[in-house]
Amino acid sequence: MRLGLLTGGGDVPGLNPCIKTLVRAAAEEGIQVLGLRRGWAGLLHFNPEDPESSVGNLQPLDTRNTRTIDRTGGTFLHTSRVDPAAVRPRDLPSFLAHRALADDPVDCTDHILHVVEHLKLDGLVALGGDGTLSFAERLFREGVPVLAIPKTMDNDVHGTDYCIGFSTAVTRSVEFIHQLRTTAGSHERIAIVELYGRYCGETSLLASYLAGVDRAIISEVPFDPERLAELALRDKRDNPSNYVMITMSEGASMQGGGPVGLRNAEGFLKLGGIGAVTGETLRRLTGENVICQQVSYLMRSGAPDSLDLMVAVNFAETAIGLAVRRAWGRMIALKEGRYTSVPLAVLREGRKRVDVDELYDASEYRPKVRHVEGKPMFLY
Repeated sequence: MRLGLLTGGGDVPGLNPCIKTLVRAAAEEGIQVLGLRRGWAGLLHFNPEDPESSVGNLQPLDTRNTRTIDRTGGTFLHTSRVDPAAVRPRDLPSFLAHRALADDPVDCTDHILHVVEHLKLDGLVALGGDGTLSFAERLFREGVPVLAIPKTMDNDVHGTDYCIGFSTAVTRSVEFIHQLRTTAGSHERIAIVELYGRYCGETSLLASYLAGVDRAIISEVPFDPERLAELALRDKRDNPSNYVMITMSEGASMQGGGPVGLRNAEGFLKLGGIGAVTGETLRRLTGENVICQQVSYLMRSGAPDSLDLMVAVNFAETAIGLAVRRAWGRMIALKEGRYTSVPLAVLREGRKRVDVDELYDASEYRPKVRHVEGKPMFLY
């Protein structure tokens, strides 16, 4: 058997241990592994008519060249956010440039299918979030044997309780929140910590719950800045150290407004800055000095914590077990604390978001976790 392996979307801690384990477990079963570099871009930019195009796009993997990669974060195979079903004209390789019509996205799925056949791949293993895995599911519907492994620090892939990268992101967030307390307390200020979370506030909510922040603004609930200002002044007054800690998901928005960020030439909104915007608003409404800190990429940097390391290794072992049985069209998952797999089609069945009614006090802007008994470990 010959498997293709890729990592797509944002990097998270745990990808390299997953890659190493996949390669080792595959080797023990006599399976060859071909690394596809830069996510789906590796297949997109490979030209079957030009063998030289394999350089930079393909990388045979074995136990020797992956021996030490689990000691670092990120992804040894590199990554991209390319979606072959909707490629921007400027991202097309030169040999496919003729497909571009005006500025419309180009569907290059047929090219990917051709490359998979040309490379004689018996199956694909894709590590990614919603975007990467949605195209994997598309390929499976087109007849390609596919397995998926969910990874995203937002923990928002539908069909699994856990995604690689989530625990480390929460751990990093809690650490930085506590570290910022020293400055906020020393200067007696309101501190806003902006965390990742485009549509799903689970990472931010769990980090704020564990760090014991005063208020937590999540993506799912637009907030009233005047109400937040009122609460912040109350929290500051009630704190013997005279400071306030507030967390905000990057996808949070004020009531009557929308998410904050910058749009690129294609119209995609890159989120970031809601913390600073809110900070200026709170300065005006309260007269207090405000500290704003974006944690952003630091949440996904460095090596994984022990939980992400364990999940990454076990997801990889599970994937190779499925490949040996040729049980294609599955996504590796954790459900109720047990390793399992679910049909890839589950990705099209819904979106994973914070259960606001169960876990969030929308009037007080803080986690609402009063009864833990009987709930799963991550309070999803």
